[in-house]
Amino acid sequence: MNESFQHDPLPLASVVIVNWNRRALLEACLNSLSQPQGLPFELIVVDNGSSDGSASYVGSFATSAPFPIHLIRNAENRGFCAANNQGIAAARSPFVALLNNDAEAEPGWLAHLHTAFTDETVGMAASKILVYEDPRIIDKVGHLIYPDGQNRGRGTGELDSGQYDHIEEVLWPDGCACMYRRSMLDEIGGFDEDLFAYGDDAELGLRARIAGWRCLYMPAAVVRHHRGATLGQLNPQRITLIERNRVLLAAKLFPGSLLWMNGAFYTARILAGLWAALRNKGEISRFPGWKDKLRAMLALIRGDLQALMMLPKTLRKRRALRPLRRLSPRQVRELILNHRITLRELSESVAGPGL
Repeated sequence: MNESFQHDPLPLASVVIVNWNRRALLEACLNSLSQPQGLPFELIVVDNGSSDGSASYVGSFATSAPFPIHLIRNAENRGFCAANNQGIAAARSPFVALLNNDAEAEPGWLAHLHTAFTDETVGMAASKILVYEDPRIIDKVGHLIYPDGQNRGRGTGELDSGQYDHIEEVLWPDGCACMYRRSMLDEIGGFDEDLFAYGDDAELGLRARIAGWRCLYMPAAVVRHHRGATLGQLNPQRITLIERNRVLLAAKLFPGSLLWMNGAFYTARILAGLWAALRNKGEISRFPGWKDKLRAMLALIRGDLQALMMLPKTLRKRRALRPLRRLSPRQVRELILNHRITLRELSESVAGPGL
């Protein structure tokens, strides 16, 4: 069911927020957008069958909101990818911004993102995403990738001391808070709905890069992000989805020169992760006991098995993307390796909630 509140002239940007049973976080998110954002926009909220009154709250908020609101009510949880695609399809503007329901935008966030698009080759803009609980700490400022397909937020966990305060090209933006050129999405398509959630922004971002689009990081576009509010950072389902989607991303988009080495890179990452855990570092060390660590490993294996089952369909998608490719396989390899996260950084750090 769709509901529209207010009908203003066509806005310059559309902000899409996907929500599922996070009313308190959603309230704070919407209130943050009520601060001056520097350009006219519409808000599209896609509610994935919430049972906590979230959708009703959006309706009441809309009565006094300083921007038009369109509410899409799903009967069930359709996942991050499908819900965002619904929001994108409903958007009326040439630029579409995504904002997680567990993030809060600073004043001017939207306008700062929009200034990235003066160059016609720019299809994506990345925000400076800070940890809500301690905004001195960086959550993500764009993304990096490891050559087995695992991606990680650039700057994750670092103290924000100005090292990322300049506009620069990055690999792709984090889907927590970003902006896309609508014409780019019309050309390459939206999120791959088979991924459901996690790694979806990586797949879309790398697909866009392969199609010749660029991404700029805009440091003045600031949001604060609650960590792990969707499934919880230690949830086995999260681990399964991340691992499954890592494999599917590589199978769909990686050049053959990297794809055939995927197993070796993956083995190196797992061994490095185990070594880091023995020294109480990295992702695995966060699981308190050996039973929890075993459950994490089983979730990882489950993700690989699910990816194997989905591989034939993914390879068909790979072939279907050939007409969109503007970068050669060699250029794609260079792009990935130029934005590569080191094995040590990957194994010893702790990912943000989107990864």
